[in-house]
Amino acid sequence: MREHLVFVTGRLAKARLEKIAAGLPPERFAWTIADAGVKVAALMTEEIIRRRVTMPEGATRIILPGRCRADVAALAAHFGLPVERGPDEIVDLPVFLGLAGRTVDLSRHDVRIFSEIVDAPRLSPEEILVRAKDLARRGADVIDLGGLPDTPFPHLADSVRLLKSEGLAVSVDSFSTDELRQGAAAGADFLLSLNEDTLDLAFETEAVPVLVPVRPDDLPSLDRAIERMQRAGRPFIADPILEPIHFGFAASLVRYHETRRRHPDIAMMMGTGNLTELTEADSLGVTALLMGVCSELSIGNVLIVQVSNHTRRTVEEHDAARRVMYAAKADAALPKGYGRALLALHDKRPYTQTSDEIAALAAEVRDPNYRVAVAEDGVHIYNRDIHKVGRDAMAFFPDLRVEADGAHAFYLGGELTKAELAWRLGKRYVQDEALDWGCAMDAEVEDTTRFKAPGHTRHSGKP
Repeated sequence: MREHLVFVTGRLAKARLEKIAAGLPPERFAWTIADAGVKVAALMTEEIIRRRVTMPEGATRIILPGRCRADVAALAAHFGLPVERGPDEIVDLPVFLGLAGRTVDLSRHDVRIFSEIVDAPRLSPEEILVRAKDLARRGADVIDLGGLPDTPFPHLADSVRLLKSEGLAVSVDSFSTDELRQGAAAGADFLLSLNEDTLDLAFETEAVPVLVPVRPDDLPSLDRAIERMQRAGRPFIADPILEPIHFGFAASLVRYHETRRRHPDIAMMMGTGNLTELTEADSLGVTALLMGVCSELSIGNVLIVQVSNHTRRTVEEHDAARRVMYAAKADAALPKGYGRALLALHDKRPYTQTSDEIAALAAEVRDPNYRVAVAEDGVHIYNRDIHKVGRDAMAFFPDLRVEADGAHAFYLGGELTKAELAWRLGKRYVQDEALDWGCAMDAEVEDTTRFKAPGHTRHSGKP
């Protein structure tokens, strides 16, 4: 059945909304634009919409602008129709309506993240617990306690028991079989890493062993360890070992592929730290690529580590990538069009308005408040008196006439610098909003039913 959509908006956005709505497939959507009688759609209130908007005959769904802070549940009760808050930008409306060919669901994944605390022997059990809870909050499923060579870990068992008492899954990672044995006795869920020479330990405990080759290039030794566990009917995870670039990286990828070919149904692990930590490149792209390999080869476990400063968001990056890859694989699709979590530096569609569209909006402004926007030709700033376009934030200052208003100058300097950065990188810019850095930074949680509090420079000058 064809839907009849009612888009509630303000005067300034109406023309652009009509242009986008006209491109919607008529066999799927009829539409009406309801002008709420305000200039800026984001300033519409629930009361304004109730009083000024009338629903046409046959309407099936009401869509508000994304930045409108009205209570959608209250409006749905008032009009007797479903009410939704649409996208922030009009250009994203087709995707919001499902015209991108798929409905994006990033709530699911099939990869378990083991996050290693590499300096666990040097931390107290209480310090380990604090670190572990933070890793779990960020997306880790298993807390891996890493042993250090020639470093005693006398509180290993106590640490395992403490983490388990808090409901956390725990693995122990050590070259010492004594430490592995202590961790297993204390209740560790997984042991990293056993090879065919140390595999007897796997039969002394219920902990699931992660099997590795005796040497990274000795794949037959991993095969033998796998076969022994299979004969015993015991659970295990196999890790052929990912090696760093120029030290066996390409060959190790081949080994992962070959292990999956030889053993189509076994559980596998990839330790991604040898790439993320040992490659001085932004780790998000590296992580996305490795999680794509895991998705193709059905590798359901990853061991991650964060030591270097450039990998400080590695848990969030792996968590975002596993969700995108799962969704794309389920759709038999490329990992494109599944949100912006994996895009930190650049955006796929950075400009939501053309230069001409900004000029048309500027021509209608009748107040002295400055608006800032970004288009392909640069940064735009305008009010009723001026409309300037440039690419250097500081170069605008002589034209803005804010020399006597320090607070306003401070605000515009910060906002224009942010706009310049967005333009240079090819990112979306929205005035008074933080730039979206994907999973490289925590997103600010907003109450979408309330307007934002006044900014620090909102009231400038003398009362």
